[in-house]
Amino acid sequence: MWKQFLCKLPRKSSKSDSSGSNVTTSSNGKPIHRTSSGSLVPSRSTTVKRTASSIFPSSVVTSIEPLLLFKDVPNTEKQNLLINKLNLCYVIFDFSDPNRNSAEKDMKRQALLDIIDYVDTGGSRFTEPTIAAICKMFASNLFRVFPPNTRSSTGGAETEEEEPVFEPAWSHLQLVYDLLLKFIESSSLDAKIAKKYVDHTFIVRLLHLFDSEDPRERDCLKAILHRVYGKFMAHRPFIRKMISNVFYQFMFETNRHNGIAELLEVFGSIISGFALPLKEEHKLFLCKVLIPLHKPKTLGIYHQQLTYCVIQFVEKEPKLVTSVLNGLLRYWPVINSQKEVMFLSELEEILETTNDVDIQKCVLPLFRRVGCCINSSHFQVAERALLMCNNDRVINLVSHNRQVVMPLILPALERNILTHWNQGVLNLTQNVNKVLCEMDEELFLACKRNFEEEETKQELTEQNRRMAWEYLETAAAFQPVTRNVAVLVKPVISPPVVAALS
Repeated sequence: MWKQFLCKLPRKSSKSDSSGSNVTTSSNGKPIHRTSSGSLVPSRSTTVKRTASSIFPSSVVTSIEPLLLFKDVPNTEKQNLLINKLNLCYVIFDFSDPNRNSAEKDMKRQALLDIIDYVDTGGSRFTEPTIAAICKMFASNLFRVFPPNTRSSTGGAETEEEEPVFEPAWSHLQLVYDLLLKFIESSSLDAKIAKKYVDHTFIVRLLHLFDSEDPRERDCLKAILHRVYGKFMAHRPFIRKMISNVFYQFMFETNRHNGIAELLEVFGSIISGFALPLKEEHKLFLCKVLIPLHKPKTLGIYHQQLTYCVIQFVEKEPKLVTSVLNGLLRYWPVINSQKEVMFLSELEEILETTNDVDIQKCVLPLFRRVGCCINSSHFQVAERALLMCNNDRVINLVSHNRQVVMPLILPALERNILTHWNQGVLNLTQNVNKVLCEMDEELFLACKRNFEEEETKQELTEQNRRMAWEYLETAAAFQPVTRNVAVLVKPVISPPVVAALS
């Protein structure tokens, strides 16, 4: 009976097919490339979903015959039936056309569902041939080449304004991902045997899939990578290194990647499991990877996950707060107001998790920057900085360092009261002013007098500079024009031009 089923399975066309090649050979000897191509429509008003085109490894599509169910065979034959079903699932179809090979697609879908149920129920431990066959099936179905990025944003990554891009073959890929997750989680899987097949190459290709434009696929990959990290302890240093390489490539080469947020989320759970004291490798990751990740323009896409990772480090080793704050000040945005608001939010979270002793070295440059944010003409930046100053933890920090902080903050508050255009910012400024006055009225009044004196000196200096230039202009107007002498020439507009302008 088994020979009959084996004869009905598609035969391997070449050695390259078994390794997941993108090229197959037709009956006439010419190479055939198969893709699951979906049309991309630039106009949002004419489409509900955007679809991506991924190049899957090809195989010869033949008529697939159904196999027996696992419940219909004895336990001794279930492993063989599993391998037969896996061989059936090697066949790849084109999902860009839903009407093409529909019967074969349904048959393969049913085979995948049967395998998922079998793996989920558990039983005898997976043999090495079974592990090799199932890993080969994962490679042939999941690992593929993504099309060139089609997004209009500068960073080439998904933003809140853009619709997500959906993979046409997702109904098929979802089953394969579910099977991979249950396979990794299964108690029937021996990690010592499986690590031969879930090797470094497998992990690198799995990380490559995080660049998928489909958010559903990235969510599945996030859960799978976390399970792989927990299951295969021997691969943990390699996984951390490869994730770091993805971040390096994103920051210093491509400036685009769709899965940075998901990779940071995975790494956040990894950081929470670090033992104390932290290894030098982990501290380098914070300084060389996480801090520079604040620089890209697409920070808003992954800032929440990045902040969580940074906070995890600070909570585990509070002394690292100096390096973190100096790094934030180094990459502080000057002309990007949205990023500046995000930096202020992250700064507030960091200050809430630290004590006064660890932050002493950064108080002066930190609150100098906060003072500049308070004076920002962008009302959201000024409002966020003032709200941070109303935080109880920040007020406590200012109180313990008021001799240093108040001379930096008070001038910014006074300038806001005199010149800022936004009423909400003015109200918050008055509130912070009141808090500082109640904190130390004597110091508050002294700083206010110093500010008024500085403003008077600055006005006097500006007035003297203006008078000096007026004197020079007057003197130059009465001096004869000689050779190689610079002269201020006032533009003269002729009467016809004046008439035309009026």
